Amino acid sequence: MKGPGDPLIIYVPGLLPKPEPELHRQALLRCLLAGIRRVDAEVAREIESRRGAFDLVSWTYDFYREHRDIGIDAAGIDAVIEQPRASKQDIAEATSWKRQLARGLYTLGDLLPFLIPHVASETTEVHLRDLKRYLKDSNGIAAHTRRMLKVPLRAATEAHRPVLLIGHSMGAVIAYDSLWELSHVGRDHVEVDTLLTMGSPLGQRYMQKRIKGAGLSSFDRYPNNIRRWANLSAVGDLTALDPYLVNDFGEMLELGLVGRIDDEMVFTYFRLNGELNVHAEYGYFVNEKTAHTIVEWWRGHSRSSGD
Repeated sequence: MKGPGDPLIIYVPGLLPKPEPELHRQALLRCLLAGIRRVDAEVAREIESRRGAFDLVSWTYDFYREHRDIGIDAAGIDAVIEQPRASKQDIAEATSWKRQLARGLYTLGDLLPFLIPHVASETTEVHLRDLKRYLKDSNGIAAHTRRMLKVPLRAATEAHRPVLLIGHSMGAVIAYDSLWELSHVGRDHVEVDTLLTMGSPLGQRYMQKRIKGAGLSSFDRYPNNIRRWANLSAVGDLTALDPYLVNDFGEMLELGLVGRIDDEMVFTYFRLNGELNVHAEYGYFVNEKTAHTIVEWWRGHSRSSGD
C-alpha cells in the first residue's frame, strides 16, 4: 500500500476580486511563512522548500472577471509581515465602542433579516449582492466554484496527501459546501485532515439556513470528511458575527463526524492606507495562532519533521 504523500495546504479566499493567482499565492505564502517562522523556523523552511505545498483555489476571477491590482496591498502586506503582533492601537481600535455598536446592529440584522437594508453599509450591501449570487447559483457559478476546489481535493486523495484546507470569509462557506457535496452527492472518499476557517460567516443564522445540508437532520446534515475543525475569528470582525462554531455544529461531535472543533479569538493587524482591516486575509495568514495550527498539523504529517 502506498504511504502518505507530502502535506498539502489548500486555500479558498473570500469574496471580492483578488490579485492574479501567482502574485496572490506568493503574497499569501509570504505572510504565512512570516508567521510560522516566529513559531517554528524548521517547519517554515520545509514549507518554503517544498514546491506545491501551498495551493490556491483562484475562483474569484471567474466570478468577477477582473483581478485586483496587488500594488494596492503591497505596502500593507510588507508592514504586516514586519509587525510581530497587534499593537496597543490595533487592540484599541478592534475593541472600540464603534465596532461593538456595529456588531450589535449586524447581529440584530442576522436575527431579524428585514432590518438588514437599514443597518447594512454600502460595502456590506455589495457583499450581500455577491453572496446571493453564489447562493442562487446564478448561471451555475456556485457549482463551478465548488468544482474548482474539488479537483485539488480529489487529486490529493489519490496521491495520499494529507490536506489542511483553509477557508477565509466566503471561502469557508465554499469549503463547507464542497465537503458536504463530496460526502453526500458524489460520495467521494475525500478526507480533510484539518479544516481551518478564518473570519467565517458560518456562525450567522442567515448562512446556516442556506448552506448545503440545511433543513436535513442527523448524518445527512453535515459533511463526514473532516477530522478536525479549527476556527479563528478576529476581534472586531463583523463577518464572523458569531465567532464560536462549536455551539452551532456541535452535533457533528456527537455523531462522530469530526474529532474536534476548536474556536479561538485573535487580534489581527493588517492596515490598508493606515486603516485597520481586521477581516483581511493577510492579517489572518500572518497571525501567530494560524501559525500554531499549521505547525501542529504539519509536524504530525511531514516525514522529515515528525517521528
